[in-house]
Amino acid sequence: MISDPTKRFSDRVYNYVKYRPGYPDEAITFLQNECDLSGQSVIADIGSGTGIFTKLLLDKGYKVYAVEPNVDMQEAARQYLGYNQDFIPTAGSAEATTLPSSSVDLIVCAQAFHWFNNQKTRAEFERILKDDGYAALIWNNRLADADDFATAYENILEQDSVDYNKVNHRNISDIDFKAFFKDGKYKTVKFPNVQVFNEDGLLGRAFSSSYVPAEGTDDGEKFRQLLKDIFAKYNQFGKVSFHYQTEVYLGKV
Repeated sequence: MISDPTKRFSDRVYNYVKYRPGYPDEAITFLQNECDLSGQSVIADIGSGTGIFTKLLLDKGYKVYAVEPNVDMQEAARQYLGYNQDFIPTAGSAEATTLPSSSVDLIVCAQAFHWFNNQKTRAEFERILKDDGYAALIWNNRLADADDFATAYENILEQDSVDYNKVNHRNISDIDFKAFFKDGKYKTVKFPNVQVFNEDGLLGRAFSSSYVPAEGTDDGEKFRQLLKDIFAKYNQFGKVSFHYQTEVYLGKV
């Protein structure tokens, strides 16, 4: 397994683009209201990946610096969003964004902050944010016990994945948000989110995760069969659902 987090998803880009969840409109509305965003606001999407959250911001008319260290994921974002003149792809990392000092009204990190070095990232965010700027740390937190299918899916991840138990979504609970945000003050909001899949969608969603054995390998084929087995057992009218809680942590840095 690739240990460098900036390279973990290079062989997952197609599935990532096609099968990763979006984010509820309520999350964008919350950021607009709390951060008093205007048409002139500049946003940095750090760890922007293939541009899933970036597109939501662009659709609202904001100028967005999409900072991403993974070349393959950024190229997918360029193909997806390059038509928009407010999309500014930027080769950089959370710890070294390359953005000018005091240039950003809002930083968003969607499904990415848990890969960062918190101390170095905090210093970099403080540098690039304007004095009244905010940072929003956002996750689609999959509910592992939402139903019998969710429980079965969680079990195969725990037992048959590569390093799921080390990097899984619940590790965000280990992040010391009070230490990260200025004076330990931040707001938390949570919104429901769901994806509905047929069998092909379930396979694509699973193989978009860096902790699942790679497709085309022996372990990957074994994992594929486990997925097909739980789909056959738990699908309802040819569908299964991933239930999420979209979590937003917002504060100054």
